[in-house]
Amino acid sequence: MTSDLILKYFPDLTPLQQQQYQQLPELYDFWNNQINVISRKDIDLLLERHVLHSLGIAKVVSFLPGENVLDVGTGGGFPGLPLAIMFPNTQFYLVDSIGKKIKVVNEVAKAIGLKNLQAEHGRAEQVLSKFDFVVSRAVTQLKDFYPWVKDKFNKTSKNTIPNGILYLKGGDLKDEIAESGLAVQQFYLKDYFAEEFFETKQVVYIKQ
Repeated sequence: MTSDLILKYFPDLTPLQQQQYQQLPELYDFWNNQINVISRKDIDLLLERHVLHSLGIAKVVSFLPGENVLDVGTGGGFPGLPLAIMFPNTQFYLVDSIGKKIKVVNEVAKAIGLKNLQAEHGRAEQVLSKFDFVVSRAVTQLKDFYPWVKDKFNKTSKNTIPNGILYLKGGDLKDEIAESGLAVQQFYLKDYFAEEFFETKQVVYIKQ
């Protein structure tokens, strides 16, 4: 079963969640042939390189019922869509500046019956709502990303960590972090996932 990889690291999934994760490879394969949202070499490794990678954020924090999470530059729906499956009582708002990618996200979400996800064509700067957390996956350098979202946070935090940014990045980030001037906390995904792909991957957390 294709969802075994996810179940290995998240053993408490409900049958519905398992089914939703299991549907993703076929759905993305179908849509990717029409609108290229995932590189050809990665489509066969979707569960590892996109779904499980997105769920690295779920190893750092468990989003609470009623919290609102903004995914900036979601592309084909990562990390927001896998997180929306994991946290069905949290609201996820996904934006991307490329409209055809948002079409794929909405079609996939509809096909698996996701009720807690809204995806729209647009830029982060145009979003006026406030959120508890902002998530993203290697959209741009931290110094450029931070100004887009710095005014998008609710003042009151309810979670185990204060409201902030959870940013999936890879490689040596020492210079990028120094250049950003931001105080960050780094969570290395190799501490949670055994696959070689995660050796240099991390979640960068920036408290608001």
